[in-house]
Amino acid sequence: MWAASGTSGGIFDFDACARELQELETQAAAPDFWNDQNRAQDVFRRTRHLKNNIKLVEGLEAMAADAGALVELAEEGEDVAADLQDLMAKLGLQTQEAELRTILSGDFDDKNAFLTIHSGAGGTESQDWAEMLLRMYLRYAEKKGFSTRMIDTQPGEEAGIKSATFLAEGEYAFGFLKAESGVHRLVRISPFDSAARRHTSFASVFVYPEISDDIDVAIEEKDIRVDTFCASGPGGQGVNTTYSAVRITHFPTGIVVQCQNERSQIRNKEVAMKVLRARLFELELEKKRAEIAERENAKKDIAWGSQIRSYTLQPYRLVKDHRTKVEIGNVDSVLDGNLDELIKAYLVQFRGK
Repeated sequence: MWAASGTSGGIFDFDACARELQELETQAAAPDFWNDQNRAQDVFRRTRHLKNNIKLVEGLEAMAADAGALVELAEEGEDVAADLQDLMAKLGLQTQEAELRTILSGDFDDKNAFLTIHSGAGGTESQDWAEMLLRMYLRYAEKKGFSTRMIDTQPGEEAGIKSATFLAEGEYAFGFLKAESGVHRLVRISPFDSAARRHTSFASVFVYPEISDDIDVAIEEKDIRVDTFCASGPGGQGVNTTYSAVRITHFPTGIVVQCQNERSQIRNKEVAMKVLRARLFELELEKKRAEIAERENAKKDIAWGSQIRSYTLQPYRLVKDHRTKVEIGNVDSVLDGNLDELIKAYLVQFRGK
């Protein structure tokens, strides 16, 4: 029996997957199904996830059967070497996909993900680097078929961004993007230095799963402060003249989140609260993880010695992940969002963390 990954940890078998799918489809057929929009969206997301797993398992079984038939024909003297070689290559790719789904079996790996970028040491140079990272992750999300929605962007004083947060929506968005949490270092000849000297810049990336409303995260009114302000665009240009942007400060943890990309103050507050709930939930999970030291390493100062990955443009061109030791010479490809090799290496090496 083929196995595939579940979303509540561990492995589930094909029959259990099919039974759960049938139960969810029965729920979706109920007359009052859409009365709870959030629950309905969770059911549809889970249904899509199960259907994809079933399709993958059925595809693997079909290819395995075809391979067996081709082997029998070969034993009978038929010339099927080319067909068998082609089929085995496809089977290998599908097996790798199944392995990834098995690895992505954490409680929230199949959820949407909030990704936040902060520029670090390096001033304008690091703010430009933060914007390069934002483009890289948006391109990666596009290639993976994730939809993205900007939550907040704080432009840099001269160029780039000070920070940005977006929501990536798609199957396993958090499972894949969680590999990117940590400090990222860039080495290049600075375009902002008239002397054309080499500069080192840093930016941090934090990734949190989007959690459903039925997960209880207690946030007391006395523990938060809600500030409103006018949303602004690049270069300080006003996007509007109303106080629609919202910033929420959580006193017990010091976490600050904000949203200015929605059309109304009410909607900005709703989204900001959703981000805050996700961050608090992730913070609580971290406290319970046996691998807490691994996660804490990603929260060091955004400066020397704490990076998880380096991107060198001069004097040579190389991307190096310091956790997995994977090196890629095609830096432009990586910065254009081709991160699969780096992310898959992390998931395989640090499965379950």
